Amino acid sequence: MEEYERLKQAIHEVEEDLRKAEGGNKAAGTRVRKAMQDVKNIAQEIRKKVLEMRTD
Repeated sequence: MEEYERLKQAIHEVEEDLRKAEGGNKAAGTRVRKAMQDVKNIAQEIRKKVLEMRTD
């Protein structure tokens, strides 16, 4: 599923910023929060697709 691959990629891309944010980098923290919002949206798309498959 294309959305699942996008989800994995989004999580992978945020890893470095997450480490920086843990070290106190505020800008990295902002980037992490934005990326997590994107992850949430992608996960919601996957959830909808799975529900569609179930009802078909």
